[in-house]
Order: sequence, then C-alpha cells, then structure tokens
Amino acid sequence: MTELKPRKTIFNPELKRRGIYVLPNLFTTAALFAGFFAIVQAMQGDFERAAMAIFIAMVLDGLDGRVARMTNTQSAFGAEYDSLADMVSFGAAPALVIYEWALRDLGRLGWVAAFVYCACAALRLARFNTTLQVVDKRYFQGLPSPAAAALVAGLVWVMIVSGIPGSDVRWLACVFTLFAGLTMVSNIRYYSFKDFNLRKSVPFFAIAAIALGFALVSISPEMTLFGFFVVYGLSGYVLAAVSFFKRKTA
Repeated sequence: MTELKPRKTIFNPELKRRGIYVLPNLFTTAALFAGFFAIVQAMQGDFERAAMAIFIAMVLDGLDGRVARMTNTQSAFGAEYDSLADMVSFGAAPALVIYEWALRDLGRLGWVAAFVYCACAALRLARFNTTLQVVDKRYFQGLPSPAAAALVAGLVWVMIVSGIPGSDVRWLACVFTLFAGLTMVSNIRYYSFKDFNLRKSVPFFAIAAIALGFALVSISPEMTLFGFFVVYGLSGYVLAAVSFFKRKTA
C-alpha cells in the first residue's frame, strides 16, 4: 500500500476573515433597536411611544448609509444588515402596531391587512436590493419602506394625540395600511432626494422653508411629520398622472 501524504495548505492572505465597520453598523443596530422597542411598546399598549420609536428608526436608517458613504465604509455586510433591520423596523413593527391599535377589531380582515403590509415590505426590500444597480438613482420604484412605515405610525400617533381611539377609525387604519403596503410594491416612482447636495448653494426661499419646517415640527411634530409623508405618498401618483397626460397629449 502506498502511504497517503498529507496535503499542504497554502495560505492565502486574501481569504483572511474580514472585519465589519463599526460606525455605520452602529446606526443600523440603533435603528433595529428602535424597531424592536416599538414592537415591545405595542405589546404593552403604549402605542404613542411605539409610533415615535418607528420615526426614530427612520431617522437612524437615513443616517447609516450617509455615514458609510462619508467615511468610505460601505460593505456588502452592511447592505444586508441594513435590509434585515429595515424589515423589522419598517415591516414587522408598523404592522404589529397598527394591528394592536385598530385592526384587531376587524377580525380576520384586520390581520390580513397587517400581513399584506408586512409581506409587501419584504417584497419591496428584496426588489430594491436586486435592482439597485439598474434603476435611476433619482427615483425609488414604489414607496420606500420607511415612508410607508411613517404613514402607518403617523396615523397612530396623530389619532392618539387627538384623543381618538383606534376602534373609531379602524376602517381608516385598514385603508392606510393597505395603501402603504400595496404602494410599496407598485411601479409608481418617488423622488429619492439622493441628488440633494448640502454643499451646493440654494435659493433664499429654501432656507426660509427649512426654518418654517423646524417651527412646525416644534409646534406639532406628529401633525407635521404625518402631513409631510401623506403628501409624499400621494406625490408619486400625481407625478404618474402628469406623465400619463403628457404622453397622451404628445
């Protein structure tokens, strides 16, 4: 019998275990925590805190990508981690919050509407990851999941501050949930604001508008934020209608 010689292992420095960047993933983890906190608060019946936590997750989610680009710390791991965190913060959390607050009273229709929203959020994130390199960076295809979550959580927040219980607006909550979910997987285009450069000069009225926005947020944050995302959610349909009539007249 011939003796088998042990195979030599060739060390390749390129196969060394790669680390992960701390700073951008720290913001992603904070956004994930805010989404999980919203779920916990909804289970305990504190829906106002749950809605506020979803908005906080949205702010943190907007920061992680910008921080990664500014510090040149983008990675495939960070992109996948961000999508998983978004699914919790903007998919599962808003669906559970709106279900526990209002949709539970609709019975089977309530949890079906919540599931449709959750499933559409997952499909929206999957489509975004697979078409990232081929779409126009200036526009999103379908309503972004953070904006959809802001519509759902904003409705809860506004109604609670106004003293209106969820059982009185359960049908409105169902319509908002289905609208936000189905618009996420539509082909409606939404402006992404990715070409907005803070280092460029802007007209004077833009600074005045920003100052007015800060004033409105300080007076009534729930109404201002909810109103902004309602307008943003309808803007895609307005742009689609304008484009349709332009093509028709041409």
